Amino acid sequence: MPQIQPQIDFSIFPTSIGPCGIAWGERGILALQLPEADETQTRARLLRSCAHARPASAPAPLQRVIDDIVALLEGERRHLQHAVLDMKGLSAFQRRVYGVTRTIEPGHTLSYGEVAKLCGDCRAARAVGQALGRNPFPIIVPCHRVLGAGGKSGGFSAPGGVTTKLRLLSLEPAAL
Repeated sequence: MPQIQPQIDFSIFPTSIGPCGIAWGERGILALQLPEADETQTRARLLRSCAHARPASAPAPLQRVIDDIVALLEGERRHLQHAVLDMKGLSAFQRRVYGVTRTIEPGHTLSYGEVAKLCGDCRAARAVGQALGRNPFPIIVPCHRVLGAGGKSGGFSAPGGVTTKLRLLSLEPAAL
């Protein structure tokens, strides 16, 4: 008997930094894609992580998330705690890291070590960085607000790397 694929939908939406993409299923948001060079490339990157997704209009609760992302990227203080994330398939450690990272207010930052300590293991700063490097929900899980020791930018795996991280921080604005 063939296994039925769960329905996954996606939408590409304009922001002040370029076209972003979001994919969702019945359990919540599966991925958020920061802008690539253009909408076609943003869509292609999103579909690499959600291969069977189909284009759709966002339902009202998801549209609220999209509207808040757009506003946040225009410099407004918005919280995305209301965004329901589908974390099935993520490790318990990743879920803890993403949970702690979601509590960082716009305009504020924590270090990788501080996040590790809040996750219960002060020696796990490198593991925190690795988990954030695989973050499928940038902006919603604001990994750009996590810095290296001494306020150094650290890495950023999204398109544009550290330049994008610093740009996102400057939109909030966060003190480096």
